[in-house]
Amino acid sequence: MLRELDYRQSVEKMSADLQELGVSLDLASKKDEIQKYEEEINKQEFWDDNERAQKILQKSNDLKAVVEEYEGLQEDLEEIEVLIELGLEENDESIEKDIEKSIKNLENKIDKVKIKTLLSGQYDNSNAILAINAGTGGLDAQDCAQILLRMYLRWADDRGFKVHTLDMIQDPAAGIKSVTLLIEGLNAYGYLKSEKGVHRIVRISPFDESGKRHTSFVSVDVTPELDDSIEVDINPNDLKIDTYRSSGAGGQHVNKTDSAVRITHIPTGIVVQCQNERSQFQNKDTAMKILKGKLVHLKELENKERIEDIQGKYSQITWGSQIRSYVFQPYKLVKDHRTNAEIGNVDSVLDGNIDLFINEYLKMNKIKSK
Repeated sequence: MLRELDYRQSVEKMSADLQELGVSLDLASKKDEIQKYEEEINKQEFWDDNERAQKILQKSNDLKAVVEEYEGLQEDLEEIEVLIELGLEENDESIEKDIEKSIKNLENKIDKVKIKTLLSGQYDNSNAILAINAGTGGLDAQDCAQILLRMYLRWADDRGFKVHTLDMIQDPAAGIKSVTLLIEGLNAYGYLKSEKGVHRIVRISPFDESGKRHTSFVSVDVTPELDDSIEVDINPNDLKIDTYRSSGAGGQHVNKTDSAVRITHIPTGIVVQCQNERSQFQNKDTAMKILKGKLVHLKELENKERIEDIQGKYSQITWGSQIRSYVFQPYKLVKDHRTNAEIGNVDSVLDGNIDLFINEYLKMNKIKSK
């Protein structure tokens, strides 16, 4: 006999969850925005400004994805209800496994969308600028920095996000000293802001012939990519701009001109650089976007009204404040020290499966904000 009561209760709960989600997502407002974008897209002069057109298309598509995802959840729920009715009418217990599987899948989907509703920060829906820097630990730290780079690339790829390398300093011996990425996708910053901090890796170093265990530190800094509509007032006199030749693999790939750009914001000590764009102008423009994101983020952290109010040496990361540990020896464990979330499958995490840590961080922040 089908467990009709259990299934009905599950359907009622999921239906209530979907109603609550609909309110949280403000679907009516999103549909209005989509309509406005569609009217803009249909104008004859829409493609006169290609860059602006691409951004409008992206915003429209992002909103459509939210609405379509929600409507897909509703359709899944309706299919489950039909499946239950079919099982009851035919008294077919073989359908039971299909019902239970469908209910479990929908519950998981709803949980994932619930996490998205926790992204309520001003810049959470922005692209993310993520910087990785090898800390203490020499070659081992540089190798670990490359391991974390791969982890974030895998995570971004799984979500269908686009990744552009803005700057990278590699070491011919091993690994990377630093890398800066632009990760493009809806809510990229909202998710990745949880990764800001020091990451501690404990393992048997491949560079130590004695096979001793080494502890390495890698810092991760995350800031939002600001939309062009967001104006940030920066005094040009506060900037020190240097140009230099982009590094390369050697031979014909080495840039023969000083196209790479490094910008220092003197009052705070923030340094940003970009060398992977095609021209000095593009590198400078990208570097300025990174700087603006860091300054706005820092202004919010220090509760300042103006950029000019921020003074003092800026420190990306405090080395003593590791947020997460990846332990390979003497046991295997990845643990986030802020939320106490942990998992024993280190390889899975380094393959990009970091959603557990992201989700727990977002839940913790939501509780704190109440």
